[in-house]
Amino acid sequence: MAVKAQKMNADVSLVLEDFIPYRLSVLSNRISARIAELYQAEFDLSVTEWRIIAVLGHFHALSANEVAARTAMDKVTVSRTVARLLERKLLKRRIDPVDRRKSVLDLSASGARMHARVAPLALQLEARLLSGFNAREHETLEALFDKLEVGLESLP
Repeated sequence: MAVKAQKMNADVSLVLEDFIPYRLSVLSNRISARIAELYQAEFDLSVTEWRIIAVLGHFHALSANEVAARTAMDKVTVSRTVARLLERKLLKRRIDPVDRRKSVLDLSASGARMHARVAPLALQLEARLLSGFNAREHETLEALFDKLEVGLESLP
């Protein structure tokens, strides 16, 4: 049986250009890199800095672990990025009144102003990225993303 499995695996070839996880990763990296250039030039922000600002601008008052979960960034990256944003006074940190072992992050007044400046550009960039889609294609893309999320839940 092991010989049959080995032979079967030898006959299977992975064509990266057709492998959906690879394609999504490369496309995401290319989009992020392009957007990063604009955020850096316009606002002196990295993509990771903007992601944290965007998440806190939407959800408010999150722990660093919650930020990591909502951005799908690793905790070390979040920690380093939060430190830079705190140093730039774009974030504020306070002790959670319910659990004094936990700190809570939120946008400072200047962070909120930064969010208000960057969000319209982010929406414009998204609109330009999707400008080749009609309304139905856009809806289909959203539905496909939802299906990929469900599919992700079925992975070990």
